[in-house]
Amino acid sequence: MSIGEILAVLRRRWYVMVPLTLISLLAGAHLYRSVPVAYQSQSSVALLDSTAVAELAPAFGNPISNAGGSLVVTADVLIRTLSGTDAARDLQGIGVTDPYTVGFAANTSGPMLTLTVTGTDRANVLEETNQLTAFAGETLNALQAAAKVKPAYMVQTAPVVLPQTPVPQMKSRYQQVLGVVIVGTTAAFVLSFLTDSLLAAIHRRRAASAAPARGRGRRKPWGRQLDATALLSCYLGLAFFVPSNLTLPGMGGVGTPANVFALLCLFWYLAAWITGRIRPAPGTRLPRVVMCLLAFSVLGSYLANAMRGSSHKEVLAADRGLIGLLVWVSLVVLVSAGIQDRERLDVLLRRAVVMGSVVAAIGFYDFFTATNIADSISIPGLQSSVAQITTLDRGSFTRPRSTTAQPLEFGGMLAIMLPFAVQQAFDPVRRHLRAWRRWGPVVLMGGALPLTVSRTSIIGALIVILVMVLRWKPERRWAAIGLLMGSVACFKVIIPGLIGTITALFASFLTNSDSSTQARTVKYSAIVPYLTERPLFGRGFGTFLPELFFFTDNQYMLTLAEMGLVGVIALLVLLFTGIHQGGAIRRLARTESDRELGQAFFASALVSLVIAATFDALSFPMFAGVFFLTIAAGGSYLGFIRRAAPEPATVESPCSSASQQPADRIRAAAL
Repeated sequence: MSIGEILAVLRRRWYVMVPLTLISLLAGAHLYRSVPVAYQSQSSVALLDSTAVAELAPAFGNPISNAGGSLVVTADVLIRTLSGTDAARDLQGIGVTDPYTVGFAANTSGPMLTLTVTGTDRANVLEETNQLTAFAGETLNALQAAAKVKPAYMVQTAPVVLPQTPVPQMKSRYQQVLGVVIVGTTAAFVLSFLTDSLLAAIHRRRAASAAPARGRGRRKPWGRQLDATALLSCYLGLAFFVPSNLTLPGMGGVGTPANVFALLCLFWYLAAWITGRIRPAPGTRLPRVVMCLLAFSVLGSYLANAMRGSSHKEVLAADRGLIGLLVWVSLVVLVSAGIQDRERLDVLLRRAVVMGSVVAAIGFYDFFTATNIADSISIPGLQSSVAQITTLDRGSFTRPRSTTAQPLEFGGMLAIMLPFAVQQAFDPVRRHLRAWRRWGPVVLMGGALPLTVSRTSIIGALIVILVMVLRWKPERRWAAIGLLMGSVACFKVIIPGLIGTITALFASFLTNSDSSTQARTVKYSAIVPYLTERPLFGRGFGTFLPELFFFTDNQYMLTLAEMGLVGVIALLVLLFTGIHQGGAIRRLARTESDRELGQAFFASALVSLVIAATFDALSFPMFAGVFFLTIAAGGSYLGFIRRAAPEPATVESPCSSASQQPADRIRAAAL
């Protein structure tokens, strides 16, 4: 469906679109006038060690201030206590009835807390902020008294920023108004196409003979035919070339321009599907069915979060999680149901590989210049969702992140894209291209993986090598092994010390002497209390925030905490579905090119399965987008190949398989 056709439907059904849009605008205006303005006041409190602790030797008998040897731990204990339901009940008893939040002060690494109260009465908000500030000190004293800490050793609270004059929070008001307008306009849009589809079904026979042919005459620039491949190519361009830490204000990590564009594409698909212009290709249902299972687990965790009395930050995080789910659903639906023929799917994968190789080339620039080019990119209207992104080092090397938010995301994204670059380099259809066009993406992606100086990248590269190379014919396999050994030697000469640093990373991992590995394994046991508290659906998708809890660096552990056992099962089913699709494509393929494509999908899904245990993969928008796109593409390819596969021979038609052989030879010769 083209833009011109969409506008034509809206013009024909103006009696649906216009009234509902006006109603949503009037509802937004009424909400703006009727909803009171919210005011917010803040104060900051610092924790100070006792005089006795400052004067005496390190063992002081205070289990709170000495926990971990830092008052930051004491501050964390106080934050968790003030955020609990018991503290909220006590605060309501002294008059603090408005929502409040307690957390570490921004841009600080010390034991400093920020206390925030939000309400509609300016004077009451200021009074409640004073009460909350005083209550924080009383709570800390009560904790230490319960631990039988002597008064001389007690940690004290000292207000460093007194409760500020409440300021109006117009942003939340505008967000509510905008939400009502968006919902109303979206409903008008969908109902317009639904009405058009129903009327067309009623009058189809009469209209088929009377209606003039559409799309003829003078062609307007905006009347070009759009399809899912073109829209997904635009999505990939936004995902790869707009730094993934730049988001729309107030939307957090899910508010990237690529994600917003994916949501708009979902409306395009719904309009085309309702009017009958798009019908999902047969045999491509599997990725959508698996996404339904993941969506069920996310919605279950959202309800679990709503039922447990979560904090305001967790509620907002759960809402952002639903937006992220819609983005993933949009990608899976557009790829598996929106792309109607295999040629357009081939085009999409080729474009993805080319764009990924450009991102890898930017990573080379970051590594050799010890900078990050994404830091110099500033787009009006967007802000960074990650505070204080700095260039990361390991050993004497700068770890590139290109346009991603973190080197782990950079390496993980390249690892799941590398198999397709290799497959396209060997594809007989592309043999007429010059060698640099076929092998350039392989060199850029494969060469950028070691530059991240990350175990995740090396593990991903090794999986790709093992899965792809071992299935090749002996002559190609030995040539590839020799080329890999030569590449390692080149890295050792061109970048001295890089191979040794990577080897030391794995050696420290095997001996359990690496600090990062030890920190991760300690966190695994810390997840257990959250799992036992809510084992089925978890605390809520997206709510396990690092500022409230801690980094997990493991997608499975994070999913256990946020979505429980149901979420982990849904995630594993999704990953194993990708592996199954790759294996099925290889089994059903009739050409060597298709068999290698199936092996590429198999390798990509297996890489995702393994490296998900090394970092919180789905928290990064670029990695998550590429992951769901490849899963959906595997299901779509499987449907195309199943329809092209010969029917099994039967008693009635024993020659059915043989009748397919000439067509097979013709297609193989054409490739």
